[in-house]
Amino acid sequence: VYSCCYLSRRLNQLSSHDPLWKRHCKKYWLISEEEKSQRNQSWKAIFISTYSDLGRYIRYYATLKKAWDDLEKYLGQRCPRMIGSLKESVREEDLDAVEAQIGCKLPDDYRCSFRIHNGQKLVVPGLMGSMALSNHYRSEDLLDIDTAAGGFQQRLGLKQCLPLTFCIHTGLSQYMALESVEGRNKYEIFYQCPDQMARNPSAIDMFITGTSYLEWFTSYVNKVVTGGYPIIRDQIFRYVHDKECVATTGDITVSVSTSFLPELSSVHPPHYFFTYRIRIEMSKDALPEKACQLDSRYWRITNAKGDVEEVQGPGVVGEFPIISPGRVYEYTSCTTFSTTSGYMEGYYTFHCLYYKDKFFNVTIPRFHMVCPTFKVSTARMVSGDAVVLILETNHNEYAVDEDEDSTDTDEYEDRRRVLDIPAPSGRCPRHT
Repeated sequence: VYSCCYLSRRLNQLSSHDPLWKRHCKKYWLISEEEKSQRNQSWKAIFISTYSDLGRYIRYYATLKKAWDDLEKYLGQRCPRMIGSLKESVREEDLDAVEAQIGCKLPDDYRCSFRIHNGQKLVVPGLMGSMALSNHYRSEDLLDIDTAAGGFQQRLGLKQCLPLTFCIHTGLSQYMALESVEGRNKYEIFYQCPDQMARNPSAIDMFITGTSYLEWFTSYVNKVVTGGYPIIRDQIFRYVHDKECVATTGDITVSVSTSFLPELSSVHPPHYFFTYRIRIEMSKDALPEKACQLDSRYWRITNAKGDVEEVQGPGVVGEFPIISPGRVYEYTSCTTFSTTSGYMEGYYTFHCLYYKDKFFNVTIPRFHMVCPTFKVSTARMVSGDAVVLILETNHNEYAVDEDEDSTDTDEYEDRRRVLDIPAPSGRCPRHT
């Protein structure tokens, strides 16, 4: 319309119709009435000036700006100190300079996000989520563009991959493939996973976390702002809760959330590490004489091959919590599978405090744990010969022949109160 207006008087009149530009400003640039009044310009002038700066991002800007705005609003109410770690936007020339430095084009959705916020400072907690177990802690920062460019990879196994996140405790990053090489799709996002059974150090498997920056970032933000991830100690914890994974026995309700830990997992050998967070709560309307104490636990653990393991033991986290009306008890634990998926279920045994000879079981609902989709390395060395494997593996399609089984690890369980940052450590004590 703006270009054609010079050829037609009617189009010229139409192109100056401010309500038309108001609609476009709100749709593409999310310009509010308040911002418009502050800029003291017509809607047409605002659209044109914004387009001259951000026009290449018109497909992505509104979606990413809304995601950032929603995230800032949510964190401002629940994790205000995290807001202070966000960096201001970068300029087009800064992004162009990074492309020249690394010799690769950055996707427009990625560039667009950095025109809104240049990631965050390298601080704890990280914007992209945390996870804590005994002697293991992960918190991922969203890297600023210069730090990301400094970590750009050209080595075999991670060729032309750009880090998006970084954990200062574990060294873990999520990478984005800037080209379709080594079996990756262009702009695919993944956690690297060294193949521990290959002789070739460039044999790196991948746990896939996104197909594009836009999908990866907005899906994460949506999970955060809708309460899909719990906020614990002013941090975003990446536990996923299935709303059906709740069981009530009498006045006691047990619910479970789970999370996959890529930094403690491997594809070769098949070893998939999961953590789960259990919440035990007695209804506030329960009678005082319903107060009880947990004595023991029973687990039935089943892997994807149908192999079953049963585990029984005293207490949880080495303790015997007392549950009374309105009280909540939470703890975290972990388990491993040699298959890409599995599930656990069981019960706790309690005794009544008022009637000490009365015992009863409380159901732990069945909860499933599933490894993310992964890709096997395209370069594995077997007996000195290169074997090319380009295989995207779905959750239940990967066959394993290992004898390793899943194991209950309540001896390493930890209560919610220890979710403060522990001393840095290479692995969870489960594996020491």
